Parts: sequence; structure tokens; C-alpha cells
Amino acid sequence: MADKARPVVRLRVLRTERLTPHMIRIVAGGDGIADFRPNEFTDAYVKVLFPQPGVRYPEPLDMGVIRAELPRDQWPAMRSYTVRCFDAQAGELTLDFVHHGDAGLAGPWAARAEPGDELLLTGPGGAYAPGTEADWHLLVGDESALPAIAASLEVMPTGVPVHAFVEVADPTEEQPLVTKADARVRWLHRSAGHDVVAAVRDLEFPPGTVQAFVHGEAGFVRQLRTHLLQERGVRRDMLSISGYWRRGRTDEQWRAEKAAERAAEQAAR
Repeated sequence: MADKARPVVRLRVLRTERLTPHMIRIVAGGDGIADFRPNEFTDAYVKVLFPQPGVRYPEPLDMGVIRAELPRDQWPAMRSYTVRCFDAQAGELTLDFVHHGDAGLAGPWAARAEPGDELLLTGPGGAYAPGTEADWHLLVGDESALPAIAASLEVMPTGVPVHAFVEVADPTEEQPLVTKADARVRWLHRSAGHDVVAAVRDLEFPPGTVQAFVHGEAGFVRQLRTHLLQERGVRRDMLSISGYWRRGRTDEQWRAEKAAERAAEQAAR
């Protein structure tokens, strides 16, 4: 969908919360919340915009106009974040940011954010939500996928079997997860050398049709794509899988690599 069809939503930070040593929650709202249009997906994501310092942008803010009229190095930087919660009645949108010190763009912004600060975004997009066709569900991800995993667990039907594997730095990064499902959540700690790919490989799959959500660092996502499709026989239409980021790459570098990979795949067809 073109950016022109997705107007920039202007919000204000209402409050912040340090959920864990490296996870910061930003709750935003204000008059602009009326422009936010939620969707039905539990992996709904928005593009948070970070304007370049010193650049004057056209008003109203429109990414289509910006891309047509300004050089690329003056475009706002964009980072994708899953909508952890949208409360239409309260007029609040919640996003969770991973923060690893001064590195990066969005994490340091979230660490400095105060009530009243402006938050610009477009979206949401999304593609996954737990379906009723599945006999059981598999959720796999790291910190970047944790908001979507948590949102998915919250809407799982009562008693449905769920196996969730969440990779985080160490036990201090674990969060309470709420669900009515029959969920078995395993936290995997990088500090202890836990391997999310090995954990999924070792899982004895329950009988029946599985719907799987596997998102996070591109390295383990690629390995699990092969494992689930070729070794486990998971149906493609029941698998939501995506590399949100790649170790050693900036967001811009990773998006460029993904675009090049997609172009190469299309050319090979």
C-alpha cells in the first residue's frame, strides 16, 4: 500500500515504563489517535518516523510528497514496531522498544522519551492472527517478536494447545504473559547458550494441524523456515515467518538486502 494511502499519524507520548532492563514501553495518544486505524492482526506493525535534524518537511506530513520532493538523505528514518496494544476507548497506543544503550536510533529515543514528546508513525500493516483451523499453535521469536507473541497469546481460544519459544538475553528479560490457552512457554536465555533452533527441533510436535508464527533475527528464522517446511511438513499457508532484523546489519542495510533477495528470487522464476 502506498504511503499516500497511509497518512502520518501524529501522537504524543503519554507515559513510559521500563518493563525489563532492555525493554521500554511507550504509551502514546492525544488528538491524533483518531487518525489511527487498527487492523485485525496480532502482528500489526507501524513504521515509526524519525525526522532528520534541520530538515523542514511539508505540511501536512506526507511520505509520498517527501519522497517525491526531497533527496533521499533528508527522508525521515523509519523503524518498524509491533503494536503491543491499542485501546480505542482510552485513546492509547502501546509500543515496546528494545534498548541496548546508545546504539541504534529507536531504542535511545525511547530511553529519552518523556510525556508530551511527539511520536510520528504510519500504518498499521500486518499479516498474522491465530486462526481457528489449527489444532495447535507454535510461536517462536526473540525480543523483537515478543510484543506480537504476547498479543497473540492474549487472543488464543481457551484451552487451545500452544508451544511458545522466546529467546531473550537472560532471566531478567522475561515478562509475564497472559493467555487462556493451554500454553507452554519456554524462555531461552542467550547468556546460558540456549539455542532457539535446537529447542524447536527437539519439540515433539502434537498431532494435528499447526499454525506457526516465527519472527525475529534473520539467521535463526532462515534455519527454522527450512526445518518447518521441509522436515516438519508445515503448510505454507499456516506459516507466518519473517526476519525482522539481521545481526551485524543496520535496519537500512537489512531492508536493502531483503529487497535485493526478493528481486533475485523474482528474476529466477
